Amino acid sequence: MKVPGLELPKLEMPHLEMPRLGLAFFRRRLFFRAVFVLLIAATLGLALAVLQDEKERSYQNYQASFKKTQSEILARLRHPAGQLALLNPQHNAANADISAGLVPLLLPFGALDFDDPFKAQQAIESAACAVQLQGGSNVCAAIGNNPYAGGFVYLAGSFNSSALQGREKGQLDLQTIHRAKVSLSLRGNTTTWIAPLELQERDPAATSVASNALIGRWAGFMEADTQAQGSQLIRESRPVREFRGWVWQSSSCADAASTAQECPRRAFFSIRLPAEALREAIWRKPQVIWPPADLNEIRVSMQVLSAAGVVFDSAAAREGAPAGLADLSQSLLPGESLRLLRLSGRSIGAAPQVLRNQSDAIEQISPWVRRIVSYLPVDTQVPPLKAVDTIITPVGSFEATLTGDVRAVERSISIVATRMLWLVGAMLAAIGMAWALIEIGLIRRVTQLAKRAAAVSYNVNAPELENRLAAMDVSDLRGKDELGILAGGLSDLMQRVKDDISREHVRAGQERQMWHAVGHEIMSPLQSLMVLHGKDGDASHRYVQRMQQAVKVLYGQASPSEAIANADVAAGVLDLDEFLVQISGNAHFAGIDQVIYERSGQSTPLLVKADEFSLEDVVTHILANAQRHRFAGTPITLSVALEATQAVLRIHNQGSPISAELLPGIFDYGVSGSQTSEGVSGHRGQGLFVVKSYMGKMGGSVEALNVDGGAVFVLRLNRVLS
Repeated sequence: MKVPGLELPKLEMPHLEMPRLGLAFFRRRLFFRAVFVLLIAATLGLALAVLQDEKERSYQNYQASFKKTQSEILARLRHPAGQLALLNPQHNAANADISAGLVPLLLPFGALDFDDPFKAQQAIESAACAVQLQGGSNVCAAIGNNPYAGGFVYLAGSFNSSALQGREKGQLDLQTIHRAKVSLSLRGNTTTWIAPLELQERDPAATSVASNALIGRWAGFMEADTQAQGSQLIRESRPVREFRGWVWQSSSCADAASTAQECPRRAFFSIRLPAEALREAIWRKPQVIWPPADLNEIRVSMQVLSAAGVVFDSAAAREGAPAGLADLSQSLLPGESLRLLRLSGRSIGAAPQVLRNQSDAIEQISPWVRRIVSYLPVDTQVPPLKAVDTIITPVGSFEATLTGDVRAVERSISIVATRMLWLVGAMLAAIGMAWALIEIGLIRRVTQLAKRAAAVSYNVNAPELENRLAAMDVSDLRGKDELGILAGGLSDLMQRVKDDISREHVRAGQERQMWHAVGHEIMSPLQSLMVLHGKDGDASHRYVQRMQQAVKVLYGQASPSEAIANADVAAGVLDLDEFLVQISGNAHFAGIDQVIYERSGQSTPLLVKADEFSLEDVVTHILANAQRHRFAGTPITLSVALEATQAVLRIHNQGSPISAELLPGIFDYGVSGSQTSEGVSGHRGQGLFVVKSYMGKMGGSVEALNVDGGAVFVLRLNRVLS
């Protein structure tokens, strides 16, 4: 409740004395932080437990997996495809340049039964020697592992084509029919054959091929027996007797969904090429060296041409290579290595082949994760693993040594752990961010609020009133969230309590001082009455004495200054310009002459916040003081200056300056500059004290300054701005 005219003094509240808080004050925060620490520890512990369990399981499964890998590797090496890889350890590098032609592979078979489509196709499929080309074509270039089967190079494969067109008997023009162009480069010589297709009449009794299949024979002519780049045969040309080739084309479409009559159909071909240089080397040397030492330098190429253009080309872009030793590394577990050494027979590459699992070679492993995994204890102990087997092939035997390293388990787990590291790190980061947000946004604010509340509770019973109301500022904790609203409400409540208590304290002091001042004023006439009725025989003496004693008991502790300081002043709105005109015009009635007011020149009323009667007392007291101290015959000047929010009234008199000792306390009660030679003042020093007190209650201020030729009193009043 605000009392009109009652202005609370601005007291500098002391800082709160902080009590010594016990463990209970920190219990909730410690519990909260312990929960987050346990959550972080549980996350790390869970990750370590998973890694330890995975390491234990991996150790247990490693030995069984090693035996499984051994069985799988041996089965693949004993298969024709595996033997093809053993017999041709360098074919991948040799076949890198497809434009130069195909390098023949050494087959795990003595020869290729090229006359039988089923056996030939089964042989190249089981050996996986075919090179996959674009457009669905494939081709296998190979030689048999038996030198006495003849020095032949085999070509077998398949392609898609429309219905094959064969050469009629005696036909020389080859442009309208299907024909094969085959080249063999061997020991510096290149032989090229042009093989036109000659369709065969089917024997109804034959059962080796489907009855509806189209069968044709490749009749090989030397390129020298043709004209116009192999598009026309020279009359009287004869085919090469050792050049043999067949082609079988299915009657069904290669694309099962196709219904067109001239749809492409699958054709399988098988060709035997005579290599005279190989045959001569077999029969001339006393000891046969097979496969030939220069096998990797032999090149074979083939094209199938038709009236529409090239149907098949062995130099087309490749989509797949024959099976190689590198494919075996995919069957190896991490840490396992396979060493292949040829024990007998002539080796194309005498150095042993060592294969390892390279799938995890490019995986990044954190060093400290690897170290943590190595420290994880396991109960399973795996002995060193090593298995040696012998693979027998038609051209020699090989020793396969499979070695296992249980330490690779740690590497594999480290790879997985490194991948999980981001997930675990993200979880820990999320926990840390949540902790930081709650710690900074909630716990810190709660702690500050609790400490300040504890300090208020601790100081509420302090013997000094100002310590009971010591400053508790929680404005920095305000906000729109729940805690901010709570802190704001508590701050407003504490401020309201402080204001109410201060107001009641001031009110009680005002009332007490007012009555003390009244008692003080009553004491003066009572003293006169005591003189008038001071005789002992006077019947009134006793009653006056009793009245004086009662006033002393009730008001003896008061002073007039306290009553003046606590007097009520109701500030209103006052036109300062008109007020000063009236004051200066009526000053002579109070015995103060030559009061001059210099008008401000305002065209509008100069409104200020002030009480008319209180301000009149203030100005009159200052004019009376100036009257006593001015030079005789000099005027007292009043002037007004305007500032942004205040009006400044200056009252100037010409006279002696205020002494430096008196100036700082001139507005204190009892201070007067008019004293007799005996040191007794003719005034009580109450006028300027009234000036300061009333100006403060009206929201203004007053100060005294020495200027050239006299003194000036500066009064500041708050303006009323429209």
